Amino acid sequence: MAQTSEPKLISGNANMPLAKAIARRMSLHRGVNVGLVDARVERFNDSEVFVEVFENVRGEDMFIIQPTSNPANDNLMELLVMADALRRSSAARVTAVLPYFGYARQDRRTKARTPITAKLVANMMVGTGIERILTMDLHAAQIQGFFDIPVDNLYASPVFALDIKNEFKDRMGELMVVSPDVGGVARARELAKRINSPLAIVDKRREKPGEIAEMTVIGDVSGKICLIVDDICDTAGTLCKAAEVLLENGAKEVHSYISHGVMSGPAVERVSNSVMKSLVITDSIQPTTAVKQAPNIRIVPTAPIFAQAILNIWNGTSVSSLFDAESLEPIYDGMYNSL
Repeated sequence: MAQTSEPKLISGNANMPLAKAIARRMSLHRGVNVGLVDARVERFNDSEVFVEVFENVRGEDMFIIQPTSNPANDNLMELLVMADALRRSSAARVTAVLPYFGYARQDRRTKARTPITAKLVANMMVGTGIERILTMDLHAAQIQGFFDIPVDNLYASPVFALDIKNEFKDRMGELMVVSPDVGGVARARELAKRINSPLAIVDKRREKPGEIAEMTVIGDVSGKICLIVDDICDTAGTLCKAAEVLLENGAKEVHSYISHGVMSGPAVERVSNSVMKSLVITDSIQPTTAVKQAPNIRIVPTAPIFAQAILNIWNGTSVSSLFDAESLEPIYDGMYNSL
């Protein structure tokens, strides 16, 4: 593929502020103005998605920025229709940038007669002409194998590590990373290694879906500042309960670092009234007004790492280099300049 002068970005309606922030960061990196391709993504009266691209994209390296967050079906259809429009307009390559990959929790058959919807969504994306996926913190790493195209899975943990070292720089020896369930141990261990802290686990037992019967802390959290690490915060019930259990087991403070703030239903109210000192989420999903106004919720931007990842893909250079602190710190320079 012949390399074009600049990568071109286009966005649906799922998270326009993040798309514009990525374009601004790319403009800073490149020293030239990188804007979003002029297009309209609208609905007919019956809610059908309609896309029209107003700029020439023939032979261009296109990046569609569109998390498939709530409303998941609408945002997924926008992504597919945009990809089809670009493919039919002779774009050289179409890359889907999914800061949040919806349907990722349906990655296996947990019961008889249930679907594997993450695989279905992967098939739809590949079938519509998308040639590469760029995402962050997939709920399950094996989802990368659902695609027959390259998948670059970024991690929030390097960014969280920078934030933790900045926020707790005088108390690093008191920190303990906590996984809220056994399934998230690998993710928590990765962050624990980055900040050189011990690891604990909250083991939960469910009697039925959505209801937690019992929680047990594995590890000594007495006198520790606990950092709960997970990929998704949906209704925040498990998260708030885990914070209470940690305090009951002697923790000094509880903070949480979550990659994707779904924050549905009573989540914001639960977090605001919880014993957690803070909940840190990324802007992979566009935060609601309630999330922005919550006193103990803080948002870490992902535009710098996504902008650099897009440039690395376009240049044909390493994306995994962004997992190293030496590569990531300059990208976030100015935000964590006290490090």
